[in-house]
Amino acid sequence: MSNSYLRPISKEDPYKLVFVCLGNICRSPTAEGLFIHKVNQKGLDNYFYIDSAGTAAYHVGESANSKSQATANKHGVHLPSKARKFEYADLEEFDLILAMDSENLSNIKELDRKNKFSEKIKMMREFDPEPGNGEVPDPYYGGQEGFENVFRVLDRSTQALLNELNSFIK
Repeated sequence: MSNSYLRPISKEDPYKLVFVCLGNICRSPTAEGLFIHKVNQKGLDNYFYIDSAGTAAYHVGESANSKSQATANKHGVHLPSKARKFEYADLEEFDLILAMDSENLSNIKELDRKNKFSEKIKMMREFDPEPGNGEVPDPYYGGQEGFENVFRVLDRSTQALLNELNSFIK
């Protein structure tokens, strides 16, 4: 895995990352909330700018799905995001763009027609110590267990990601 997305991280130059799924109401807000939670626990909030987005505009302006919120709340994690659509400007703005599945990855790469930003577009589960099939499953049409599973996957993945980025904080 190429790691050219890595760079020194400081309070003066926070590291910007965005988590991306389809509608920005289940997986990406959960990843965002988990990463914010972990960063805050370590007192590193000034070193990161954390966001989430969706490749589709189905839910723009909405809060995270109620099942995602209930799952996160059960684990002491708050999901603060409002759904928004991933835009071309995000390719330029963020240091790391994390897709939840191959469809999201394809949609993001479609915006990057000149392949200028490919080094910083990754699959979220590239950071998962137990990557399974490499995709964060969409729990939207499933039951509560699907949301719990997504939470566990993203909890492991965001922890491994933070561990990697932590060594670049100066």
